[in-house]
Amino acid sequence: MTTTATSPQSEPRPSAPQLRGFWALIATQFQGAFSDNVLKNLAIYFVLSLGVAEATRNRYSTLINALFSIPFILFSMSGGYLADRYSKRSVTIATKVMEIAVMLVALAGLALGNVYILFAAVFLLSTQAALFGPSKYGLLPELLPTEKLSWGNGIIELGTFLAILTGSIAGALFSDTFHSRAWLSGAILLALSLVGLSTSFGIARVPAAAPDRRFRPNFIADLWEKIQLIRQDNVLTLCVVGNTFFFFVASLLTNNIYFFGHDYLKLHDTENGLLLAAVAVGIGLGSLIAGFVSGHKIEYGLIPLGAIGMSVFAIALSYFGRDMRSAMLLLGMLGFFAGFFAVPINAAIQHRPPEDRKGGVIAAANLLSFVGVALAAGVYFLLQSIAGLPPRAIFLASGVIIIGATVYALWLLPAALLRLGLWFITRTVYKIRVEGRENMPQRGGALLVSNHLSFIDALLLIASTDRFIRFIIFQDIYNHPLIRPWARIMRAIPISSTQRPREMIRALRDATDAIQRGQVVCIFAEGQITRIGTLLPFRRGFERIMKGVDAPIVPVHLDGVWGSIFSFEAGRFLWKWPRRIPYPVTVSFGAPMPATSTAFEVRRSVQELHTEAWPRQRKEKMLPLHRAFVHVARSHPLRFMMADWKTEKLRFGSALVKTVFLARRLRKTWAGQDKVGIFMPPSVAGALINYAAVLLGKVPVNLNYTASDEALASSAKQCNLETVITSQQFLNNVKVKITVPGKSVLIEDVAATPSTFEKLTAFLMAWLLPQPLLERALGRSR
Repeated sequence: MTTTATSPQSEPRPSAPQLRGFWALIATQFQGAFSDNVLKNLAIYFVLSLGVAEATRNRYSTLINALFSIPFILFSMSGGYLADRYSKRSVTIATKVMEIAVMLVALAGLALGNVYILFAAVFLLSTQAALFGPSKYGLLPELLPTEKLSWGNGIIELGTFLAILTGSIAGALFSDTFHSRAWLSGAILLALSLVGLSTSFGIARVPAAAPDRRFRPNFIADLWEKIQLIRQDNVLTLCVVGNTFFFFVASLLTNNIYFFGHDYLKLHDTENGLLLAAVAVGIGLGSLIAGFVSGHKIEYGLIPLGAIGMSVFAIALSYFGRDMRSAMLLLGMLGFFAGFFAVPINAAIQHRPPEDRKGGVIAAANLLSFVGVALAAGVYFLLQSIAGLPPRAIFLASGVIIIGATVYALWLLPAALLRLGLWFITRTVYKIRVEGRENMPQRGGALLVSNHLSFIDALLLIASTDRFIRFIIFQDIYNHPLIRPWARIMRAIPISSTQRPREMIRALRDATDAIQRGQVVCIFAEGQITRIGTLLPFRRGFERIMKGVDAPIVPVHLDGVWGSIFSFEAGRFLWKWPRRIPYPVTVSFGAPMPATSTAFEVRRSVQELHTEAWPRQRKEKMLPLHRAFVHVARSHPLRFMMADWKTEKLRFGSALVKTVFLARRLRKTWAGQDKVGIFMPPSVAGALINYAAVLLGKVPVNLNYTASDEALASSAKQCNLETVITSQQFLNNVKVKITVPGKSVLIEDVAATPSTFEKLTAFLMAWLLPQPLLERALGRSR
């Protein structure tokens, strides 16, 4: 299933300067990530070319990774302070100036062939990145609305890893090409820094988030404060931990790829760079697709999917990565699922913190992520040097570590696994369009009050928002053996009208307590699934839930669900074929209402959402009456259509043939007329005349046979009626004498003595002619 964008009327869109600023940020970030990776790879290949002992080479490699990680530990909190205290645009420009100075140091190291100066440049460039990181990611929610965050993260991750791809290739290429003239590599990096500075000026101006914030030299105390802030939000806490774990695994695998290609596959530097490029391409594509399928929200269900994919392909590398081609394929797939893992985590870290503390929280997440990088360097040293594991075995160990961490995370948050399953199901069977997503509170408690059309209404609501929803469900459904385990994972609240009053009050109190704790609760206020497809009266239980609660009521309307296999349409659940796959439905979130709103007021709001959704969603897809009639008649010719006192049963197929016959007979009678009069009682014959009129392109005007002669004459005059179809039998049975306005045409005369040729012609036209040709053959003018 795909989730389309909300309508232009309801979806906030970034302005043109903000979009230009976003793309300027992407260009600046791309250049910075590209240059970082070129320099880091140059340093590693420089070490590999020194011809020193393997133990010394391993120590140098570990040192480079440590120098790359330590600045993020030391200076990330300073970067967070700068991102909150000053405009993030100004911080970005300042760090690009710093990058130019660092590249001058790198140029000196490469020109002199001095490994220690080169190491200093790696350290300084990492410091620059640590100071830039919080502003880079903090700019995203300031340049883009919440609905675009996942998309924006997908773009920036794609750009980042494309930069890693090209930077890895370029680093290896520079090492091979400029081996004897390494200073040329430094000169190119210096020129690129100047380009990055120029693109940074294109970022849209944004105000400082917390201009009064004071600098804390003790970054550990500052970090501890931010950790305490993060711990107040369980989802944010798990995302920060997940981000740290992601960088740990990414660093562990990246370290191993160098030696896997160099020692096991016997590749030279440029070919080794292609292995890293495969990972970067995979992460970039995975990030882009993750941003797309998130459907303008943060889709946490992608996190376990990404972790499972990473573990599978890390283990597969240890067994099947025996040549460059297979290794690149497996590394690309590993990176693809890593993108699925990273995008929702990054989007949540940018979105969930308070605005005035966002830079500090992002800085803390960056610092902790590079604690993971530093830890990965230590673990890699233990696995390679102490345990003596070859590169293939380290891939296997990494896969096992990912599996263990995934199982533990799902044990802590089993709803993520359930959400993953629901994500697959709803995106396979349904195509959801979300209206009014901005009306869903991003933080704090709320009560969703929705109509109830099918068994899968709860799944559709879960797929429409990234907030965790606790549903109030019927006790008997909650206790069903197939439902109970999942309902407990989703922390559903069971309730039943057959419970004792004390138990029912306890269930309502549980819902009240959940909302007061900042959770979202949903109730289907009709109390049952509708059996007729229309909105039933709302029960007043939710008024008791919201009594004394300071939280909004959000009306929700599900449109288009009636008719799906999980609704009661056609008088049964499940046992019917779906009309189409994916099945289109609309979920509309209304404007938040006060907690004191009555059941009548909320029901009226839900009805208004239905009124607003209908013309935007269903009207544009509906066929005109005459075409819908022909389509249904041809699709279900034996289905019962109508009956009256004279005709016991008329099926759709027979009705279509009779309509075509009447249309051919009436074509000359109605020639040149736009509106035609029909003066008949509700009957099969009257319905067929109406269908014949619309099939011919006429506007049928059904005159009220209970009205006076003056009213009938006035109606006929206003509509410019020339002829009126009526029935002699009807006129004879009317007790009061009625004067038919205009020229009367009796249906008995129109349908009298049909010839075999006419019947056969009507039958062939009804069943063989395509719709446009049928209309043309009948002489329809419009």
